[in-house]
Amino acid sequence: MRGLIAKKLGMTGLFSEGGGELAGVTVLEAGPCFVTQVKTKDSDGYEAIQLGFGAIAAERVRKTLSQGARGHLGLLKSDEKHPTRKASADIPPVRYLREVRVDNAAQYAVGQKLMADVFAVGDVIEVEGISKGKGFAGVIKRHHFRGGPKTHGQSDRNRAPGSSGATTTPGRVMKGMRRAGRMGDETVTQPSLKVVMVDVERNLIAVRGSVPGAANGVVLLRDMKPSGKKK
Repeated sequence: MRGLIAKKLGMTGLFSEGGGELAGVTVLEAGPCFVTQVKTKDSDGYEAIQLGFGAIAAERVRKTLSQGARGHLGLLKSDEKHPTRKASADIPPVRYLREVRVDNAAQYAVGQKLMADVFAVGDVIEVEGISKGKGFAGVIKRHHFRGGPKTHGQSDRNRAPGSSGATTTPGRVMKGMRRAGRMGDETVTQPSLKVVMVDVERNLIAVRGSVPGAANGVVLLRDMKPSGKKK
């Protein structure tokens, strides 16, 4: 398993190598990411690494990061509550932390830098991000309901949800019923995205198709998880 934290820059089009096909791609600023913690089976019961992304200027560290986050990254100075925790030169101040499961965490070290070349052209990955928040939405927009009849005097039923349940039995609306409510702003994983470009010098990765979230949103790139289906 491999992973990177990235920032979604936006969508554009890229021509294939032969120039005969134009594909819609999402461009991501992937890295540099720093390994901020290594978890092994002996210490934590499973193999994983924690990645940090989004450099913070030195003068903004105290305003941006909590004391717990500064202590976790080894950024507490001697004039704070924990004088034994010295500033770490291996890990720069980072804003975002994400955890990625790996097969062998022992091959990583705290402070190690991971760049866009973690992935290569042709890799099929999945991208996890926070979807765009759309506020309160009705059932037609949120669940793609058809709506009520538009004739025979039903002038106010065009976008109504219709019946929500039975009558006396059970006498309530069943849990899980699709209704109007808050839409979006949820963790979404987009699978099966093919990497079509890797630019190590500019830390850019382009994947075919769209990824969750708005521009400048933070996403997590990782290898496709096994489906568990028998072949």
